[in-house]
Amino acid sequence: MSIPVIAIDGPSASGKGTIAAIVAQRLGFHYLDSGAIYRVTAYAALKQKIDLADEPALVELAGRLDLRFDGAEVYLDGRPVGDAIRTEEAGRAASTIAVLPRLREALLARQRAFRQAPGLAADGRDMGTVVFPDARVKVFLTASAEERANRRYKQLIEKGLSANLSRILQDLQERDARDAARTAAPMQHAPDAVLIDTTGMTIAAVVQRVFDLFSQAQGKT
Repeated sequence: MSIPVIAIDGPSASGKGTIAAIVAQRLGFHYLDSGAIYRVTAYAALKQKIDLADEPALVELAGRLDLRFDGAEVYLDGRPVGDAIRTEEAGRAASTIAVLPRLREALLARQRAFRQAPGLAADGRDMGTVVFPDARVKVFLTASAEERANRRYKQLIEKGLSANLSRILQDLQERDARDAARTAAPMQHAPDAVLIDTTGMTIAAVVQRVFDLFSQAQGKT
């Protein structure tokens, strides 16, 4: 498609969401936080007491979700749920349901619908491999598990939420293992994606690297 996509993948707390949001804002692009879609689905399932292993029920739920994004805020049934879906409980639930093939298929079209002019910056775990395999730029961000755990810990504390650093580190390592091992769209570094280790890097430096890659890609079209 002619509408450019910048796909930014990577494990939890690698900085992909922050980077994608900044890139989208500066380029005037739309922004897709694909993880939020899974988090909202998991959050709604928990609220409705749906078994997270009940794939048919989850697929049905995904089909009727009243989900809307407004910048960085996420709305479910017209109510903001951004903070609610960022808890560690919601994150664990999202990772649990993300391994279900039929659910991933049900949410695929919803994610692709975010590709609108003038362009899209999308972050997730399979943006460049499954959702937008023809993305103009593909980036895979990573960082040490310890640094990622520290980042998540600081985010939660800044929002006034309770957090335990050792538990966060354990959860991240378990989620990494689940995401990499799942049969449906496993998290992996696409062959044509640029690997950026953000350990010790500033946000500004990572954003500039992505901008440079996009400028180079634009010059080739």
